[in-house]
Amino acid sequence: MKYYLVAGEASGDLHGANLMRELKKLDPQAEFRFWGGDLMQAQGGEMVSHYKERAYMGFLEVVKHLGTILGFIKQCKQDIFDWKPDVLILIDYPGFNLRIAEFAKQHGIPVHYYISPQIWAWKENRVKQIKRFVDEMYVILPFEESFYNKWEYKVHFVGHPLLDALKDFKPEPHFKLHHGLDHRPVIALLPGSRKQELTKMLGEMLKVIPYFPKHQFVIAGAPSQPVEFYESLIPQEIKNSVKIISNKTYDLLSIAEAALVTSGTATLETALFEVPEVVCYKGSQVSYLIAKQLVKNIKYISLVNLVMDRELVRELIQSDMTAANLKTELAAIIEGGSKRPAILQGYKELKDKLGNEGASAKTAGLIYGSIKVTGVER
Repeated sequence: MKYYLVAGEASGDLHGANLMRELKKLDPQAEFRFWGGDLMQAQGGEMVSHYKERAYMGFLEVVKHLGTILGFIKQCKQDIFDWKPDVLILIDYPGFNLRIAEFAKQHGIPVHYYISPQIWAWKENRVKQIKRFVDEMYVILPFEESFYNKWEYKVHFVGHPLLDALKDFKPEPHFKLHHGLDHRPVIALLPGSRKQELTKMLGEMLKVIPYFPKHQFVIAGAPSQPVEFYESLIPQEIKNSVKIISNKTYDLLSIAEAALVTSGTATLETALFEVPEVVCYKGSQVSYLIAKQLVKNIKYISLVNLVMDRELVRELIQSDMTAANLKTELAAIIEGGSKRPAILQGYKELKDKLGNEGASAKTAGLIYGSIKVTGVER
């Protein structure tokens, strides 16, 4: 069968790749065409566009590049029409993917959505689009199933795919030695993957380094950005006090004592590695004020706290994200810190709430089974 997938960021590339791997087990003749990244490319098939080409965030940035984004949407629609897949699989990325879902539905292509957009946080009315244009929705957070039930829309809770990614992860032997790290405990800095967020986040994170001389700081470099870009954001006086290690985030988290993490999927990854963290977010003031008006239904920005429905990890947002606050909160979560034991205990509860491993395999089975039932199997 022919599978067309659309992912718009690094996490979507990871989950899309794992889903493709499981689909190949069920369908050895599977053909893939996709918008994704390097991990999906490694599974085979034809990549139409890399997510790096579409890495825009924030209201102002999206508006500024609206013409380019609309061009990508037009290209994607035409490519789907020309390739005529048996199924379209959309992975999060709602601003783009819901437009593609409507187009596919109009042309009789089954639409499956893996990893629900966070419409429970804002733009809740998007559920009406989902009900019209999405045939099957697969959710990965436990509270999302009840959210959709409220709208009388049946979804599949498949568990969180990060549990699969971590189960398959094998740490690099002698990681510290290979990357020039010394004996001191490691504090990981995860400042995000897009240039806009890196510019806002990293500089503030780096200001805490002089206060923790008994620790070493390592920046987790994202595959979407060159090392030179990170280096350009590091002040000259601390160049020798921080290292950049790219494409090794899981290896870094596996040895980290604590972390400063930009809000997003990385907050959950950090928790699943049982690394106490401070969650950070700072965007443009205009984008933040707009978002504050739109986001009415949630108390937290980190997935950790959303799943736990309480503040397990501290969130420093916008004006609260200062060097002074980062210093205080980081001191509370390193070894011997006052908040560390409660966070580590809470992480165990978090894992229980996220369900069992096997999200990718379960989703692949549901997609493949659904297509076979509808009689489109080649």
